[in-house]
Amino acid sequence: MARIMTVPAGEARGLRGLIVRMVRRQYGGVVPGIFEILMPDLQVNLPTGWLYNHLHMRKSSPLTRLQREMLATVVNGAVGGAP
Repeated sequence: MARIMTVPAGEARGLRGLIVRMVRRQYGGVVPGIFEILMPDLQVNLPTGWLYNHLHMRKSSPLTRLQREMLATVVNGAVGGAP
C-alpha cells in the first residue's frame, strides 16, 4: 500500500473543513479522492482546484459534464483505478 499523506474529509478542521464543505456542496455531497490527497498542502490544493474548475467546470468548457465523466471513467479504467 502506498504511503500517501491524506486528510480524510471527516477529519478536516479549520480552513480545511470549510473547503471540504464547499467542495462537498459543489460535487453533490461527495469529496473526490484527489482532493483528499491534495488537502495536506493548501498551497498546492487551492491553485490546483482553481485550475481544474476553470478547465472543466466552467460553462464555456468544450466538453459537457457527461462527456467529462465518461472520459474520467475511461481514463480510470486505463490506469487500473478502482471500479
